[in-house]
Amino acid sequence: MVSQEGSATLNRCFEKMKEINMERIVFTGWKDIPAELLMRILNLVDDRTVIIASGVCSGWRDAISFGLTRLSLSWCKKNANSLVLSLAPKLVNLQTLVLRQDSPQLEDNAVEAIANHCHELQDLDLSKSLKLTDHSLYALARGCTNLTKLNLSGCTSFSDTALAYLTRVCRKLKVLNLCGCVEAVSDNALQAIGENCSQMQSLNLGWCENVSDDGVMSLSYGCPDLRTLDLCGCVLITDESVVALANKCVHLRSLGLYYCRNITDRAMYSLAQSGVKNKHDMRRSVKKGKFDEEGLRSLNISQCTYLTPSAVQAVCDTFPALHTCSGRHSLVMSGCLNLTSVHCACILQTHRTHTAYPHPAH
Repeated sequence: MVSQEGSATLNRCFEKMKEINMERIVFTGWKDIPAELLMRILNLVDDRTVIIASGVCSGWRDAISFGLTRLSLSWCKKNANSLVLSLAPKLVNLQTLVLRQDSPQLEDNAVEAIANHCHELQDLDLSKSLKLTDHSLYALARGCTNLTKLNLSGCTSFSDTALAYLTRVCRKLKVLNLCGCVEAVSDNALQAIGENCSQMQSLNLGWCENVSDDGVMSLSYGCPDLRTLDLCGCVLITDESVVALANKCVHLRSLGLYYCRNITDRAMYSLAQSGVKNKHDMRRSVKKGKFDEEGLRSLNISQCTYLTPSAVQAVCDTFPALHTCSGRHSLVMSGCLNLTSVHCACILQTHRTHTAYPHPAH
């Protein structure tokens, strides 16, 4: 499953340490090395080598069990499910686990093993795990209540009932990626997120076509600290969603509205007006010079063909961090041919500079 490169790396580490006289300690094998040193070595080798080390001796197994906090198995192209089943009991202090798969391998029993043993887990990536079902979400709810970051993008077999249950238990979630989870992301699921996950800061709902204004408004009322929201491809939402976000989520930094073709100028003006209001509020409570840290920094309105230049320019003028200039495109307007006249402050400043200093030929 793993190449001989990992074994060679371990052997090189061992030979190197034999050359060092550490407090005149003599050791002839891995079993003689203090556990503290083994745990330091774990931070210096790649994840494949860690797997090799788990089978070397009891010292390595103990070091991995108590010292390993982050592991990625996305490199594993075969037998990933069996590998997770064998490793999970050893990873009791794991905090970050990346199981992203290019070809689906993980099954529910692997996630159940993780939930049974990895109770300290905070960051879990299960993206593209097409074989997983609701049993996995229920297992995570039972055993991984400390989750703050969860990536389920591309997992198409989850239901909204299971997702809602998960949010009722995993209330510490701050980052949740549900891109492409069409069956799981409904207005009922978003209502559950709004009711239970008040610390949510980043949420990806891309291409979840069942989302409507009701769901987004539930989010805006229940997740006031939301910083990043991707609604690309959520074709049912209208201006009502954006108005609610503008009024309630004052810390919003990134908003994706690609292909949300029901969005009109009203949504843009609501963003601009909320930005102006928030700046006035900030001036009364935040130290001078910190204002540029607030407000939208990324906005995708590609294919939103009902928008007019004046409305989008109002947003661009309100939030200086939005750029249309080359190399800094944080205001994305692809497919909106009528918005070509919209420009950020950089371009306007450059134009003023050129007009203030005419070419010598003139």
